[in-house]
Amino acid sequence: MTAKKAQEKLRSLANPDLAASARRFFKTGPGEYGENDLFLGLRAATLRQLAKDHQALPLEEVQTLLHSEIHEERALALLILVRAIAKAPDPLRKQIYDMYLANTQYINNWDLVDVSAPGVVGGYLVNRSRRPLIGLARSKSLWERRIAIVATQHFIRLGDFADTLKIATMLLGDAEDLIHKAVGWMLREVGKRDQSTLEAFLGTCYSEMPRTMLRYAIERFSPDKRHAYLKGLI
Repeated sequence: MTAKKAQEKLRSLANPDLAASARRFFKTGPGEYGENDLFLGLRAATLRQLAKDHQALPLEEVQTLLHSEIHEERALALLILVRAIAKAPDPLRKQIYDMYLANTQYINNWDLVDVSAPGVVGGYLVNRSRRPLIGLARSKSLWERRIAIVATQHFIRLGDFADTLKIATMLLGDAEDLIHKAVGWMLREVGKRDQSTLEAFLGTCYSEMPRTMLRYAIERFSPDKRHAYLKGLI
């Protein structure tokens, strides 16, 4: 099994109409966050099945896919890593984690971060020091900062909210809308499991939150409570 074979399979499934739609959806125009990204036009469900079919791909071959200029090839690589790290012995888990963080320049769109950061970064750090997340949250890279907050989804699912709230606090003043959305999303995930924890956090900082972040965080609140937060009446 090789990266070349996986690429041939992906390209045999290309859909020009879906590719054109993806280029618009993922903002590939001049000056946009996905500038010049290239798409084949494959749906997420197809990529997940292909990841299952190629889960035995050696790591060096996965890295070849991750370095591709084609968005879906990078996505496939990341989905394979998520599957691999979940069942790998510790030495291989570390190798996958290290490879992931050494290649963040290729994890360069929000969907690529979102499908991989919880499983790879969160999954690896769950029983380890979370200090690497602090470095990622302080990064100049938009995508590394998004990795930092989205990785904490793994902890949220286990009822552990501390790192989500810590990283969210660090990112309150971030200038990027994609960070506002990611932080708000993770805060909403906290609230789904423990609304009192989310409300306690919001009570300390909601007035300084970017509007998009706040809207995402309170999306599941009652209409009256959402209105109160948005009007600054809490």
